[in-house]
Amino acid sequence: MKKILLTLCCITLLAACQKVVVEQAKPVEPPKQTELVVGTLYGPQIFFTSGQGDSGYDYEMAERFANYLGLELKMQPFANISELYTAMKIGEIDIIAAGLGDTPARREQFRVGPPLYRVNQVLVYRQGTPVPKSIDKLKGEITVITDSSFVDTLTELQKSNPDLVWNQEKDKDAEELLTMIAAGDIPYTIADSTSLDINRRFMPELREGLVLKQKQPVVWLLPPNNSDKLMSQLLAFWHIEKRSGTLAHLNEKYFAHVKRFDYVDTRAFIRAIDNKLPKYQATFEKYAGDIDWRKLAATAYQESHWNPNARSPTGVRGLMMLTLPTAKQVGIKNRLDPYQSIQGGAKYLNSMLERLPDSIPESQRMWFALASYNIGLGHVEDARKLAEAQGLNPSAWRDVKSVLPLLQKRKYYKKTRYGYARGNEAVHYVDSIRRYYDTLVWIDNQNMLLELRNKPLQTAEIQEQVVDLQPPQEPLLDASPEIN
Repeated sequence: MKKILLTLCCITLLAACQKVVVEQAKPVEPPKQTELVVGTLYGPQIFFTSGQGDSGYDYEMAERFANYLGLELKMQPFANISELYTAMKIGEIDIIAAGLGDTPARREQFRVGPPLYRVNQVLVYRQGTPVPKSIDKLKGEITVITDSSFVDTLTELQKSNPDLVWNQEKDKDAEELLTMIAAGDIPYTIADSTSLDINRRFMPELREGLVLKQKQPVVWLLPPNNSDKLMSQLLAFWHIEKRSGTLAHLNEKYFAHVKRFDYVDTRAFIRAIDNKLPKYQATFEKYAGDIDWRKLAATAYQESHWNPNARSPTGVRGLMMLTLPTAKQVGIKNRLDPYQSIQGGAKYLNSMLERLPDSIPESQRMWFALASYNIGLGHVEDARKLAEAQGLNPSAWRDVKSVLPLLQKRKYYKKTRYGYARGNEAVHYVDSIRRYYDTLVWIDNQNMLLELRNKPLQTAEIQEQVVDLQPPQEPLLDASPEIN
C-alpha cells in the first residue's frame, strides 16, 4: 500500500513540475483597406453631382489621391461641418476634404494637410444697402455658419471691437446665407472670396465689402491619431501634383474665369435665359452633337446675346455670328435664320474640336476650340508654340491663355506663322462663355431639383436624385495659382 501511495505522490510531483503550455491565439490582422472614405460638403468647388457627373476641386484631388493609394474613392457628403467633425472623430471617414480653411481651432482637433489654394474672407452685403465702411460700425449683426472659420475670425476681431455681434446658423449652408443676403433677409454674412465669385453669377445683387482675412489656406483635415502613414502619403502625393501642375490647372478650372464680374451683364443673361432661351433650346440640343448643348448655347449668347439679327462691323451675322465663307463651308444658306445659324455654328465648333491635336486633354479641348472659333485655329497654334518656347505646356489651357495676349505684341507675333491676333480678346471670350455655361448648369440643376420636389417621392430612386441635385452648400478670391 505504501508503495502505491509513494508512486502516486511521485506522479503528482512530476505533473506539477511539467511546464504548462498555453496555446496563444494568432493575432487577427485588420481587414485590408479597399477604399478611401472622404467626408465632404456640397459645393461647386468642393463636390457637386450633376447630369455631367461628379466635379469639384476637392473631388478631383480626392479621386487622384485615391488612385495614388490604389483605393476606390467614396465621397461621403454631410449636412454641415459639425457632422463632418463627428464622423472623423468616430472613425467613419479617413479625410475631410470640404473647402475648409486652416485655423488654430482646427489644428487643435485635427492634423492639417498642405494648402490646396488660398482665399480671402470677405464681408458680403446686398447691393442698394449702405456700403460697410468699418467692422465696428455695421448696421446689424453678421450671420455665419456654425463651426466655420468665420467664427474664429470674428472672435479674434471682437478683441479689438467689443461691440461686434454675430449669429451662428447650424442648419443653413453658405449658399443659403448668400441667398438670404440677395433677398434682403439678413444684412451681412462672411464668405470665402471664391464662394462669392461663383455665386454672383446667379445672384448679382451680392456685393463684396471689407476683407476680414487675407490669403487663408484651404486644407484637408486628417485624424489627430494614428494618421502618420496617411499624412506621409498625402504630402508625397501633394508634392507630385504640385510639380506636375495639377494644382495650377484646378485653380484655373474652378476659379480663374469667375473673377471678372459684370452686374449688368449678369442680370441681362439671367433675363435672357427666361425670355429668349426657351425659343432656341431644343435646337441647341438637336445640333450640339458631342458638345454639351449648354456650352453651345453659352457660345451663342457670347456671340449675339441670342439675337438672330445680330451683325458686326466686320460682316459676321446671325445668332452664331458666322462669316459668309464659314456659312458656305458648313452648308448654311441663310445666316439670319436662327435655326440654320445654330446648326452651322455647332458644325463648325465640332470641326474645331476634331482638328485639335490629340495631346490636348478632353477636359480642356472645348476652351481651345472656342478660342479657335474666336480668332482662328492658326493663331491658337501660334500661341501653343509660343507657350512651348517659354517652357510652358502647349496642351494646358491655363498656360496657353497666359501667352495668347502676346499675339498682340510685335515682338512676339512677328515670329509667328499667322501674325497679329487679338489674343487678349480670345481669353476674355472663353472666360465669358465658361461663366455663362456655369450659370446655365446651375439653373438647369435648380429646375430639375424643383421638378423632383414637386413630384410625389414614391421611390428611393427619386429621393436619391433629389439628394444628388441639392444646391451646393459651400460654394467659390483670388485663388492663387502659385501655392507656396
